[in-house]
Amino acid sequence: MTFKFLIDECLWPGLAQIARESGYPESTCVRDRGWSGAKDHQLIRHAVAADFTLVTHNAVDFRGPAGGPRTGLHAREPIHAGLVCLVSPFPMTTDRQRELFRYAIQELETMPDLINHALEVIEDESGDVAIAVYRIPDGDI
Repeated sequence: MTFKFLIDECLWPGLAQIARESGYPESTCVRDRGWSGAKDHQLIRHAVAADFTLVTHNAVDFRGPAGGPRTGLHAREPIHAGLVCLVSPFPMTTDRQRELFRYAIQELETMPDLINHALEVIEDESGDVAIAVYRIPDGDI
């Protein structure tokens, strides 16, 4: 599947270029679409309508609390192109974002799609990185 990534404005817009260079030519960022300042509930509407896989650091709003019920904005959508969350306890510097996003792209290359799923790239306090993939919303498509 060809992913179309939408990079949230909480992340470096250059991630869209990394996605395009990685073979995902329709990838873009919130800023370049003219959606800067949009509320999260508006952004999810744009992402779903245009079939974008949203990439964000703002995981709680889109997936719900970590380890808790999936109550975020993506959980309210009956079908969506997926969610990628970059999670770290450290400041989300440009270098850290690049590194975590590359992990996401590498993992996604092994998957047929991300429909109704979230993929999290989780860096822990020791600097180790783990990948978690789960359905969102829970249940069948």
